[in-house]
Amino acid sequence: MTTMRDIGHSTNLVGLPTALLASAEFNDHPLPLAVSGVREMNKALLEMLSQAEDLAEAGEAFHCYMMAMFGLDPEQREQVAGGGLRRYRSSFLRLFKGWGYESNGPEGAVLKGWVESRFGLFPTFHKRVIDRAGGPGWAAYVEEKMSSRFHNNAIYTQLDMVFEFCQWALDRFAAPGRTHLTLFRGTNSFDEHQIVERLDRRRVVMRLNNLASFSSDRDVAGCFGDVIVTARVPLCKIASVNTLLPVHPLKGEGEYLVIGGDYRVSADYY
Repeated sequence: MTTMRDIGHSTNLVGLPTALLASAEFNDHPLPLAVSGVREMNKALLEMLSQAEDLAEAGEAFHCYMMAMFGLDPEQREQVAGGGLRRYRSSFLRLFKGWGYESNGPEGAVLKGWVESRFGLFPTFHKRVIDRAGGPGWAAYVEEKMSSRFHNNAIYTQLDMVFEFCQWALDRFAAPGRTHLTLFRGTNSFDEHQIVERLDRRRVVMRLNNLASFSSDRDVAGCFGDVIVTARVPLCKIASVNTLLPVHPLKGEGEYLVIGGDYRVSADYY
């Protein structure tokens, strides 16, 4: 039986061994990441983005492209059989909204499932510690990540495009020439993020859940726990930033969704 000592699948869609992608060494010395085929299949979007003069214009172009491509405007809601009430198509914005309320809810499971599918990384926590495939924690996670209410309208493809836009925007406008950002996370418990190795009194190698929220503001992170985890996060592992789009349901100041693995971090009381 697979245990969570195995950090992920042997295959992924970013072209690097999962064990390397998850390692502290990769996070120290990252390589660019791209989900296979996304940019090649969306050349019209790249052409639109190339004409943007600033981040706000690029974010508006991406937002409009996603609304048109996936029918996310209210007037493009699906008609159910029999001419009954309409329902919204699955949207990455709805997933982010659910994550903002509760990262261990159904929307969080879908987002963690996307990371598992694309980057090969297993989650380490969803409502409870996930220590082995087939255990109760794993079963609850799989049940929620496969919920049919979220898996219409190519939801994983939407998230692929959000990731690729985030990478483009960071490189072009938000953090050109940089490889890392220093980000903060507040916590009261280390159940979700496991300590792999203690480096010294304050520094550890921590295995982050396969997707985790961070903030660029230490004071904001302090609102979520007494212990502040400070991490040097490679840009290539930032899946989304709430300031890149004109409409974003994650309202925390400078909120980042970060792809997990083993990170060298420091931990201090707020």
